[in-house]
Amino acid sequence: MSSFTTVDLTLLDPPDIVEALDYEVIFERKLATLVELDPEFNALVESDPAYKILQLSAYDEMMLRQRINESCRALMLAYAQDADLDQIAANFGVQRLVAASGDPSAIPPVPETYESNEDLRRRVQLSFEGFTTAGSQGSYVFAALNASGMVRDANADSLVPGEVLVYVLSREGNGTASEQLIEAVRAAVNAEKVRPMTDKVTVLSAAVNEYEIEAVITTYPGPDSEVVRAAAQAAAQDYVDAMHRMAYDVTLSGLYAALHQAGVQRVDLIQPAATIVNGEGQASYCTSIAVTVAENYDV
Repeated sequence: MSSFTTVDLTLLDPPDIVEALDYEVIFERKLATLVELDPEFNALVESDPAYKILQLSAYDEMMLRQRINESCRALMLAYAQDADLDQIAANFGVQRLVAASGDPSAIPPVPETYESNEDLRRRVQLSFEGFTTAGSQGSYVFAALNASGMVRDANADSLVPGEVLVYVLSREGNGTASEQLIEAVRAAVNAEKVRPMTDKVTVLSAAVNEYEIEAVITTYPGPDSEVVRAAAQAAAQDYVDAMHRMAYDVTLSGLYAALHQAGVQRVDLIQPAATIVNGEGQASYCTSIAVTVAENYDV
């Protein structure tokens, strides 16, 4: 995996300002307050109109406090989504990129596809790297990611002082960057405010290592084996999608963890036979996933 990383926002503790809500706690507090104000209400039953009013009041308060929680999350980079995240990104001079152009003349019209929230969130985190003109690894990665919405990932390395290699992983196909995309990144990383005068920057496509996944799972008796198989295959797809990044290794342990879903007793991984290790200029791409179900073993 690349030596350049940002803070993993998913590992941060939940913010204290977002409170845990419990309807029963809110209701009991309101009921206790009512009894304190008027002791005659000390024998309320659920059919009593006052009881119903308290239930409605407690529910309304919980919904209001939940809305406050959501408003707080919308102001945090780790939790903001969609338009809320766009607003935060704008504060850092970052704008959501178009990942795939649409076709308004098609029937029905095809809208533009924009980069995901996670990709935008990552660029916002990297935006501070864009402030430096010292040619740091992060500054080149940030410039490359900003060059085009077709850039899925980028990495920078320097094997010789003064010479920088920038690797580009495309969103198209297996990730091999087209010459057009390489040229767009080349222009971005060689901009006057990005590249120091002493650096020679070369932009290359990532070297993509293609692989296949073939696995046989054994399920416990009881659950529908096809449902279990589909869950295992979907989890494997999520894993390989997450690992389709520059210098990310595809590990056997990660594949076993993904395939071992609820209802799976055993996983026999046939391909790949070993962990796929990727260097700074490399990435992996899974061409196919085949998960089949074996006969149950005695349990």
